[in-house]
Amino acid sequence: MTVSSLSTVDYSQNVGSYFGNTSKKESDNSLAQNQEEQKTISKLKEIDQKVRAHEMAHLSAGAGVTKGGASYSFKRGPDGRNYAVAGEVPIDLSPGKTPQETISKMQRVQAAALAPADPSPQDLKVASKAAQIEAEARAELYKNDQQTSTISIWA
Repeated sequence: MTVSSLSTVDYSQNVGSYFGNTSKKESDNSLAQNQEEQKTISKLKEIDQKVRAHEMAHLSAGAGVTKGGASYSFKRGPDGRNYAVAGEVPIDLSPGKTPQETISKMQRVQAAALAPADPSPQDLKVASKAAQIEAEARAELYKNDQQTSTISIWA
C-alpha cells in the first residue's frame, strides 16, 4: 500500500554560504535557502505523519491478516533526518480452510485495506481482490448448502 512519494529536492548548492564571511547577496541566498529548507522539512514532517498514520490504520484493523509490521521508504531531509514518504503492510490473501473461514478472513482483509481515511490505489486493489475471493467462497458455500439440501430431501 503505497503513498505517493515526495519529489527529490537538491540542497547541495550554496552550502559554503553557511560558513564564514558572506556577501549580502550570499546572505540573502542563504536566508532564502534556510526558508526553503524549513518549508521542505515541514512538508516532510507532514508526509511522515500521514504515512505512519495510514500504515498504522492498516495494522490496527488487520489483526490476524497482516503479515508482520509496516515497512517504510525514507527520504533524508535537509536537516539530516529520515522521513517516511511511503509505506506498506503485507496482507495475507490466502483462502481459509473452509468457505466460512475464507468469508470471515476476506472481510477482515477488506476492513484492513480500507481502514485509512485515504485508501491508496493499491489499498483499493487489495480490497477488491478480497471481495472477489469472498464472493467465490460465498458461491461455494451456497453450492454446498444446495447439495446438502437436495440430499436431505431425498434421504
